[in-house]
Amino acid sequence: MPIHTPGMRIGLFGGSFNPAHEGHRLVAMQCLKRLQLDAVWLLASPGNPLKENSRLPPLADRVRATRALMDHPRIEVTGFEAEHGFRFSYDTLSFLRQTCTGVKFVWIMGADNLIQFEQWERWRDMAELMPIAVYARPGSIRRATASKAAITLKSFRIPEEQAETLADRDPPAWVYLRGIMSAMSSTAIRASYARTN
Repeated sequence: MPIHTPGMRIGLFGGSFNPAHEGHRLVAMQCLKRLQLDAVWLLASPGNPLKENSRLPPLADRVRATRALMDHPRIEVTGFEAEHGFRFSYDTLSFLRQTCTGVKFVWIMGADNLIQFEQWERWRDMAELMPIAVYARPGSIRRATASKAAITLKSFRIPEEQAETLADRDPPAWVYLRGIMSAMSSTAIRASYARTN
């Protein structure tokens, strides 16, 4: 697990990163700045429970490639979830809250994930564990803000201009961040690679 101390403001950005790309780096950098975080941890998942994972490259390879892409002193990449046998994001968040005393965590997700957040294991409990930052993705804005999760958590949404206060708020609390977006996606990159090979 990356180094942390009480009082730090840390964003948690999970994903398969298969592969990681500039869009992931953009979200991490924007959240560092706009949420006024001390660090962002990219949590490379051993496998998305909602997806078929038989062709997922080895975790060590994905962690290595993601670290090379990020290359920033305040962005850490870790695959520690596999070491603990965590399958669901809720388990990871619960563990971090219990073991990293005094750290102010924020969960970061793309708007495309907010659309299907209701399918995640214990998603309501995740919202109770730590504040959430949702970053805009091309083509997802209307569907994300009209999703079941967004409607359910509507009363806990804070104005975007108060985003820098998110890490200091008691959950549930969330913010929708608009801004610079990348059209890149891991799915499209894999499809393009498959066509050329």
